[in-house]
Amino acid sequence: MSEASGPKRTALYDRHLAANAKMVEFAGWEMPVRYASELEEHRAVRNAAGLFDVSHMGEFRVHGPGALDFLQGMTPNNVAKLQLGQAHYSGLLTPEATYVDDLLVYRLGEADYLLVVNAGNLDQDLQWLQSHPHPNCTIEDHSDRYALLALQGPKATEILARHTATELGAIRYYHFVQGSVAGADCLISRTGYTGEAGFELYLDPADAPNIWDVLLDSGASDGLIPAGLAARDSLRLEAGMALYGHEIDRQTTPYEANIGWVVKLKKGDFLGREVLRGQKRQGTAKQLIGFEIKGRGIARQDHAILHNDAEVGRVTSGGWSPTFDKAIGTGYVPPELAALGTEFQIAVRKRRFDAVVVSLPFYRRED
Repeated sequence: MSEASGPKRTALYDRHLAANAKMVEFAGWEMPVRYASELEEHRAVRNAAGLFDVSHMGEFRVHGPGALDFLQGMTPNNVAKLQLGQAHYSGLLTPEATYVDDLLVYRLGEADYLLVVNAGNLDQDLQWLQSHPHPNCTIEDHSDRYALLALQGPKATEILARHTATELGAIRYYHFVQGSVAGADCLISRTGYTGEAGFELYLDPADAPNIWDVLLDSGASDGLIPAGLAARDSLRLEAGMALYGHEIDRQTTPYEANIGWVVKLKKGDFLGREVLRGQKRQGTAKQLIGFEIKGRGIARQDHAILHNDAEVGRVTSGGWSPTFDKAIGTGYVPPELAALGTEFQIAVRKRRFDAVVVSLPFYRRED
């Protein structure tokens, strides 16, 4: 899946070039940022369907009699609650309860788990896991064994159903099955990073080009188009989903990032638990907010947030919302400024834009 030197390439690299994608280096990979118009790709996912190549993501297999105990101690969510064929969102936390990375945990078997991590953090995540005691379990990097396609949008089920005997309607959110798509063995997961209905398909890289072609050809009449990283980012921002290096990092805890629902303090000890217990009782020093720009102007990461002419925080993500035709963003402020309707300003070079705190997520699909 990669070249001997330089940025890595997914199994779909030639498909992206053939589709005239604009390629950029991202997390050590050559990835499509857009094919024609990121606005068109964003709106296709909201109204029909988009197909993403996210094969740059990393996959680790953790298995053995001690796998459950190990993952319970390394992550804040309750791995013991996962049923076979179920996944959940969680994090790798430091002893200070800040993020090494966020990740998905899939329960493949009785003592067999698949961890899906961010491409840019793959090496440090693997080292982090391996550097902590893990008796009676094995940690393996299986990233090269998987290509990963994300078929997202309201027509995703209809399109995928044409090419699999799997009963897609029976797969609940954050559940998965081992099945076949267009004759290729595939883990079919009811997950995604866009706020839309859809599926993520884990398959052998050798099978990825054919599946890519089959889905795009089949779904063209439904409005399916390939979508790149730019649309993926604007979609996840509208859906209020955190991105490592933006909303979460080594200085941020789940409670600060409004992801406290992944923290299960009653399950027993795990890295960062005592810090999180304290934040649960006493609150946090900063809080993630969503905001809208009033009038013209777009906020970007690291722009200063001002209140009464004093800097009170920083923007973590910002951009234009194609769904709502307005500028939106997220950032951290003191909790006393996080109430809905609070007004503030964002400093962009020598200009200041008025903004107001709004509820997250900006977009929630109607089922």
